[in-house]
Amino acid sequence: QVQLVESGGGLVQAGGSLRLSCAASGNTFRINDMGWYRQAPGKQRELVATITRGGSSNYADSVKGRFTISRDNAKNTVYLQMNSLKPEDTAVYYCYAKRIVSDYWGQGTQVTVSS
Repeated sequence: QVQLVESGGGLVQAGGSLRLSCAASGNTFRINDMGWYRQAPGKQRELVATITRGGSSNYADSVKGRFTISRDNAKNTVYLQMNSLKPEDTAVYYCYAKRIVSDYWGQGTQVTVSS
């Protein structure tokens, strides 16, 4: 089993920045992909960004140029630097990890962007 704990969410004004962190614990050997998804009220969960163990990243078009995903493999931690935040970025952000064929999710952290 893998446990994921997110931190760093909160309330910020439009144009501001936040940095999310997610630490994995438990059976972290052979975790490959890690990343972030988000879910706004009344909407489906959507991909924000993912990163492989080797550092290859993928972003949703809506966040390209504003968000940056990074990873510290030694600490089993993934980060999401969010800049130029918009009200439409408001959502619960979930950390994600894939280990072999199993998917793991964090409990979610709320990000609210006021206009």
